[in-house]
Amino acid sequence: MIDMQVRTEQGAIVARGSRGIEWSQELIDLDRSAYPMLGGLCAFLDTMFNLRQLPSLIDELDRLPDGFALDDESRTEIRRLCEVVEMESHRYLWFLVRQPPLVV
Repeated sequence: MIDMQVRTEQGAIVARGSRGIEWSQELIDLDRSAYPMLGGLCAFLDTMFNLRQLPSLIDELDRLPDGFALDDESRTEIRRLCEVVEMESHRYLWFLVRQPPLVV
């Protein structure tokens, strides 16, 4: 599972996604030449997008076939968080790998 957050450049959390993104084979298999932003997501690493990258990310969401790789709710949530980033400078959209609970 990949969670989403908007953070300032100091790391303060401004907004959290209401849902995570399920990591799927469809995301893994995205053509990185056609979808470089979404293709850059990784199940093992956190990924950050800055304000200048958001138009490309949104364009990729718009070009994904319906029901492919991301469901409608996930796409809507990503767009909502992009709007939060755009409200002020020095904000970033983060896709964060959800860590499993630590077993002691």
